[in-house]
Amino acid sequence: MSGVRRAYSTDLSDVEWAVLAPLVPPPKPGVRPPKHSRREIIDALAYWVRAGCAWRLLPHDFPPYQTVYHY
Repeated sequence: MSGVRRAYSTDLSDVEWAVLAPLVPPPKPGVRPPKHSRREIIDALAYWVRAGCAWRLLPHDFPPYQTVYHY
């Protein structure tokens, strides 16, 4: 995903991410580099939980719903 996306009210603040980041597993070594940051995926999950929407209805400026669903 390229460019800067607009912020949602469910996005993590920098302070919240600093607390949560150590708990999120890093990408596995020896595989291709991740296309989307862990923070973007967590932000998409927070949006999904708060909105209560179907996976396919995640806004298009988040990573693909299949990727978010995987995590």
